[in-house]
Amino acid sequence: MAEMGYRTIGKQLGEKATTVGAIIKKWKKFKMTVNLPQSGAPCKISPRGASMIMRKVRDKPRTTQHDLVNDLKRAGTTVSKKTISNTLRRHGLKSCSARKVPLLKPAHVQACLKFANDHLDNPEEEWEKVMWSDETKIELFGLNSTRRVWRKKKDEYNPKNTIPTVKHGGGNIILWGCFSAKGTVRLHHIEERMDGAMFREILANKLLPSVSTE
Repeated sequence: MAEMGYRTIGKQLGEKATTVGAIIKKWKKFKMTVNLPQSGAPCKISPRGASMIMRKVRDKPRTTQHDLVNDLKRAGTTVSKKTISNTLRRHGLKSCSARKVPLLKPAHVQACLKFANDHLDNPEEEWEKVMWSDETKIELFGLNSTRRVWRKKKDEYNPKNTIPTVKHGGGNIILWGCFSAKGTVRLHHIEERMDGAMFREILANKLLPSVSTE
């Protein structure tokens, strides 16, 4: 093959003659065909500075780029927000909206986990007999704001990266609904403060009739 021209070799390999020539020249000069590492632009943040901002966002994922710029400036390094963002991305972190999750006590979390483990292997036909119900709050006034956090994709539900929410309060409406494998029912507007008595009344007047019609 060494006696063949670049064009002939390129036709046999399905490559351009210039590509074949570049590979052969690289082999003759470096005895290798892989791409050589390129120097690129020097990093504006030292390894120590990168470690500092990584440690900061691990402890406080809601830290802003502005805060990190100021932290580095106090340490003697002046960089832009874009440099901060690029550095964090190189370490596998990106700015994401914080997930909103119910405000649960540890006992509630353990109870939910136990329920999931106990019913993990239930056959599909068993779930067809289940009716699910829940209520939700819709904000009417004020800001139901979105906060951003620095995190890896797999850490979206780490408690540090979430915003706990409650279902009851002012400036909102509360809606209750239920569904099963066969479909949904109409939403019920909860006009008063939700308590145990009202919840039982909803189950009796809304949930049970829905079950009986299926």
